[in-house]
Amino acid sequence: MPAQPEDVPWPTAEWPASELPAPVAARLNPLLEFAFSDPAPDQMGETHGFLAVQAGRVVAERYWRDHDQDTTHHSWSQAKSMTQALIGILVREGKIDIHAPADVPEWQSTDDPRRSITLDQLLRMSSGLKFAEDYVDAGVSDVIEMLFGSGKDDVAAYAAKSPLVHPPGTVWSYSSGSTNIVARCAARALGASGPAFRDFMLRELFDAIGIASATPKFDAAGTFIGSSFCYCTVRDFARFGLLYLRGGVWDGRRILPEGWVDYARTPTPVPPTEELGYGAHWWLGMAGPGSFSANGYEGQYTLIVPDLDLILVRNGKSPLEQKEEVIRWMRQAADAFRV
Repeated sequence: MPAQPEDVPWPTAEWPASELPAPVAARLNPLLEFAFSDPAPDQMGETHGFLAVQAGRVVAERYWRDHDQDTTHHSWSQAKSMTQALIGILVREGKIDIHAPADVPEWQSTDDPRRSITLDQLLRMSSGLKFAEDYVDAGVSDVIEMLFGSGKDDVAAYAAKSPLVHPPGTVWSYSSGSTNIVARCAARALGASGPAFRDFMLRELFDAIGIASATPKFDAAGTFIGSSFCYCTVRDFARFGLLYLRGGVWDGRRILPEGWVDYARTPTPVPPTEELGYGAHWWLGMAGPGSFSANGYEGQYTLIVPDLDLILVRNGKSPLEQKEEVIRWMRQAADAFRV
């Protein structure tokens, strides 16, 4: 991972800024003009905010209509990557072992095959649990039922009822339920839920790296809904990305344990139908080998490109059928820096 340039201050309070090199601007600006123009919603949805950070400096920033630097945006599944960071902090503190069976009360019967599922398998979406991650059809969707239906008051308990359909560790299947189980495991390891867990999130992660806008949401049982709900500004999503770009260290302080970022981007086997790779609660390869990203529904992306020392953040509202167009646009935006 690239080291922080010595002459660039950490953006704990304010982001330093720099001008785009002319060759990069010539390639990036037309992409931004399109993304923030009226025809764009027909092809890739609305882009509400975009930020490019290179070498620790803001080099491009644009907002849609009534959005600005202070507007908070829905994380959707970018919160999964934040949940991975929280687990890392607990690993650093010696409070949790990702390779031990997950602490899930519903699975503790001696004849329950789920009791062997580890946090590592949950983080890698390879638990073997049945879970329908469908964002459209409420009649068959476990994620809709969990977040907005009968499971909304206790999202982890809802997900923990899922039956085992594959041996743990053998089949990859993306599941928001897995993340909410992980979030409750984090709370149990800390011995705190609800407001006390929120205090932990702020103290150990968000405040430590200057994120002031983070608004995590909790269910009635006090579990952080780590699958889906942590609102932030575009600039604060970029701060989270910079933490991972710098290997989990912030201004000389180690936030994430040594090797945790490498763990996040170590590939998990995925089906050939998946365009992107997957690590441990992070997606892989959107902008070529070595790149990794926190991805959310409707086109929320924090993309990290280590070989360019680059972070790209895009927030917006793009229907599911436009997802591939948004990913293609993000890839083109990253490629604009390859001059």
